[in-house]
Amino acid sequence: MPELPEVETVRKGLTGVLVGARLTRVEARRPDLRFPLPEGFVQRLTGARVETLTRRGKYMLAGLDRATTLLIHLGMTGRFEIEAGEPTGADFAPATAAKHAHIVLETDRGARVTFFDARRFGFMDLIEDGALATHPRLANLGPEPLEGEFDPAHLRLAFSGRRQGAKTLLLDQRVVAGLGNIYVCEALHRARISPVKPAATVGLRQLRALVPAIQSVLGEAIDQG
Repeated sequence: MPELPEVETVRKGLTGVLVGARLTRVEARRPDLRFPLPEGFVQRLTGARVETLTRRGKYMLAGLDRATTLLIHLGMTGRFEIEAGEPTGADFAPATAAKHAHIVLETDRGARVTFFDARRFGFMDLIEDGALATHPRLANLGPEPLEGEFDPAHLRLAFSGRRQGAKTLLLDQRVVAGLGNIYVCEALHRARISPVKPAATVGLRQLRALVPAIQSVLGEAIDQG
């Protein structure tokens, strides 16, 4: 399952192609991915200009000029391929089987961006900007691990009184957004904390080592794409 660095890598690769571009043609080749596509998906996207492309946890958020945001989750096998348009500098994998091409976005810059998902665990949604904060996928996410509000004090509060292992709590997106199995394991190893150690028994000194361990392993992964 893609974790924060993988999603951030995809976001960076798509930014140069989509941000500032207008979607001149949108094709949905099936009515659903993991969940049904929102009503009027094609019509609501066609003609829209992509103003921003950000990330929240494991989600990408494409802000449109229609006071609407396109939420994208890659799931396990979701990926994008780019044809023509401006170079992105991103190193994408070889072409995927056409039968797994589910969503196609064409822009006024001549780019064609196709979303492939062999197992269809990914999904997309359209959210009115006023409903972003309360959307069920976003409302309860914890802090971003690479931003200032994520610190030892936050983890100390989140771990207090909890019997679950440290790994289990770090995988909880309500505690910290974007982490998954790969990077949690590596960060705990670097901080010398057992993944099964009850969270409440992880001391402040260990938490002070854990926060930079999480940040460094994520930063390294993003730098390496």
